[in-house]
Amino acid sequence: MVELTLLALASSAEAVSDALLEEAGALSVSVEDADAGTVAEQPLFGEPGLAVAEGAVWHRSLIKALFADPNGAERAAQRALAGGGGDAVLLQSIEPVAERDWVSLTQSQFTPTEIAAGFWVVPSWHEPPTEAAHVIRLDPGLAFGTGTHPTTRLCLRHLARRTARDGRLPARVLDYGCGSGILAIGAALHGALEIDAVDIDPQAVSAAAANATANAVPVRTGPPEAAQGSYGLILANILATPLKLLAPLLCSRLAPGGELVLAGILERQASEIASAYRPWLALESRDHEDGWVLMSGRLPMIGVA
Repeated sequence: MVELTLLALASSAEAVSDALLEEAGALSVSVEDADAGTVAEQPLFGEPGLAVAEGAVWHRSLIKALFADPNGAERAAQRALAGGGGDAVLLQSIEPVAERDWVSLTQSQFTPTEIAAGFWVVPSWHEPPTEAAHVIRLDPGLAFGTGTHPTTRLCLRHLARRTARDGRLPARVLDYGCGSGILAIGAALHGALEIDAVDIDPQAVSAAAANATANAVPVRTGPPEAAQGSYGLILANILATPLKLLAPLLCSRLAPGGELVLAGILERQASEIASAYRPWLALESRDHEDGWVLMSGRLPMIGVA
């Protein structure tokens, strides 16, 4: 396997990338800012929730494409240079890619993670630490949620703290936008009896079901419409924009006196999220980590102002 690296100006980067994949037979193509780490760096895609102008591209892009053999890479380079015109596309290198054990490399990036005192997320190829009282066994996959992202840790930490305070979680819990199902599994381990984990992504639903089975916990998985009735606790770790749109739906599924827990929110977005949910309940920031914030609030009891 070889890697072809091209330097392309903004006028050519998208067309070259598409051609490498669709016409030249590249196995994969990645694009990055050629000026990263310099004063000319453009942080177009750096911060979650940051608006990006349609069609925004870096002034200079490094395009890296993998090919099965050197001949394919050389032919693709010739076509790209001929179609770029002038200095719009320049060849940087064609180099062999060393064989690697990608499974071992991926596994090495995930190690046991302590979420709260005695509460750990442990990949299946690791043994749980001796001090772990609660363990979520999880394999990294295509679905979001491995316990390494701050928003996931915030939610799991909230579950642990609430359980320590109240003794157990409400009987019915909804994990909306469940990803890997990690929050639903965490709720089950902290005493919830009836847990629904729903997601619009079928791969997430499959991952959540598999992870629930691996942890031997009773979690029902399905698409969003599978969530029925009311819940004493709803968890939604998504992003600010969909959370705002989901306000009426999530609040309609919350039982009187039930708690809504939201994550995937940057600290600067907290006020707009609070405003979106104000017609139903008062949200407050409860915890924060690395620029992310967890917000929660309770639906008023019927007949209570």
